[in-house]
Amino acid sequence: MSKQSSSRSGVPLNPLAFIRKYDELWNRMLFLFGALIVYRLGSHIPIPGMDPIGLARFFQSNQNTFLGMFNMFSGGALERMSIMALGIMPYISASIVVQMMSTVVPSLEALKKEGESGRRTLNKYTRQGTLALAIVQAVGMSTGLIAGGLTLTSGLGFYIPAVTSLVAGSMFLMWLGEQITERGVGNGISMLIFASIIASAPSMISQAISQDMNMIVLMIFAALGIAVTAAIVFIERAQRRVPVNYAQKQQQGRKVYAQQQSHLPLKLNMAGVIPAIFASSLLLLPASLGQWTAASENPTLTQEILQNISLVLQPGQPLYLLLFAVMIIFFCYFYTALMFNPKEVAENLKRSGAYIPGIRPGQQTKRYLDFVLNRLTFIGAMYMTIICLMPMIVQTAFNVPIPLGGSSLLIMVVVLMDFIAQIQAHLMTHQYHDQALIKSSHQ
Repeated sequence: MSKQSSSRSGVPLNPLAFIRKYDELWNRMLFLFGALIVYRLGSHIPIPGMDPIGLARFFQSNQNTFLGMFNMFSGGALERMSIMALGIMPYISASIVVQMMSTVVPSLEALKKEGESGRRTLNKYTRQGTLALAIVQAVGMSTGLIAGGLTLTSGLGFYIPAVTSLVAGSMFLMWLGEQITERGVGNGISMLIFASIIASAPSMISQAISQDMNMIVLMIFAALGIAVTAAIVFIERAQRRVPVNYAQKQQQGRKVYAQQQSHLPLKLNMAGVIPAIFASSLLLLPASLGQWTAASENPTLTQEILQNISLVLQPGQPLYLLLFAVMIIFFCYFYTALMFNPKEVAENLKRSGAYIPGIRPGQQTKRYLDFVLNRLTFIGAMYMTIICLMPMIVQTAFNVPIPLGGSSLLIMVVVLMDFIAQIQAHLMTHQYHDQALIKSSHQ
């Protein structure tokens, strides 16, 4: 009698099964938190040969430049000049290059269609590109540190340990992000960026409050932040549901199924937070090289050119805002094209006997989906551009310090939404497993 009541109440008959049913999710959460702790600990290990007093003075005088943004994405590792000062920007830049080349080079495009083996090959190329970019950026950063007088030694005595430490830290972060994706919860690279922003947010907010701002102004910006967050959640969940009908099918004899109806969900912002990350990383790369390599007292012509580039690409400058907007729009269309192929979807619908009401299967379906997708992507690109650029424009126009930029807030909200969605997916899997246990116990 007790067994029947326990099975009918939905509780598994085996108590150990009930206790351990969330073991997988719990282990993934523990791995994620452990990986983030390792990341934060590593960001406090400095590279050898640095002058901490000169480094602190240098970053204090460059708080409102691109170095402040780069420091935020690295979680303060750049300000401390730790072994993880490069962050995951080399990996992101290499991913951009490989994805763009995969749409142009036929051999790489063929690898995308080979399934798991092709994906492993592309990942290998991405890792090799990450290593090459990390070496270039580490050498440029070490040269800038020596030229700026921020090191205790110079020559090979500084270059070898500094470049080795920076490259090793960047490669370790790439590996750690891949491990979080495979064994943790959420996308590993996005979770590392999220942790960096969260770690930098308290100091940025305290700096903004300490600048004698009016309490009314602070309340207004807090209300605007809540409203922008709500808008991000609403738009990220928005979908255009394209109706899809399936042809009638006979079962056995004369009995016929009714016409089945479904829909094809198309997200308003299908690219997610990737365009903001890609655009930020690409804009930070030339500006960082210009700043580090042009720090000497007697610059050469090349260093002067790089210095001018870093000046015009400071956050809030007109050229920076223009390039940032163009890159966001470009990557919105580019990444959406990688994620959704209207031609393949139209062919799959045609093979399965499905069609969009009022649209012929085949080429017309492809053109219709392409038309709908372009309109949705345009709206999503405008939304992302406004969210990312609005804080910079307000800060430049009214000279009001804003602790968190639009891209940072967008990344935090989207990554948190994806994290919650994956947790819910794991919980649903356990519920289906419990239902299967209940059915087997009844039998």
